[in-house]
Amino acid sequence: MTPYAYASSLHGVSSRAGDTRSRLEALSRLLDSAVRVPGTNIRFGADALLNLIPGIGLLTSKGMSAYLIWEARRLGVPTGTLLRMVGNVGVDFAISAIPVVGWVGDVFFRSNLRNMALLRDHLDRFDSGPNTFQR
Repeated sequence: MTPYAYASSLHGVSSRAGDTRSRLEALSRLLDSAVRVPGTNIRFGADALLNLIPGIGLLTSKGMSAYLIWEARRLGVPTGTLLRMVGNVGVDFAISAIPVVGWVGDVFFRSNLRNMALLRDHLDRFDSGPNTFQR
């Protein structure tokens, strides 16, 4: 599998891969840092809010986190990095599973932003490699 499922041999990364990256950036921000607490620098997102809904909220937020990892795999992220991403979601799941305390933990452990940073690092290294063409 090529590092980009949407790669173009003449133009580097196609617009579909760029669209995927933009969509995943937006999803990670929505889940982890969409709302700022007024008067502070504390941010939280849908992940923390969904954790307030017992059971279903936890499964929904982790399902969206799994989607980010699935897309990373489609974009050619190496297995080691994918395992780190799964580990981040696993830690987040363990924190979220603790009633009440888990909500506070979701505010401070941002697995989706961490995973997006790993994906961004991989994509940036690939884009600037010696065998790619820049637009």
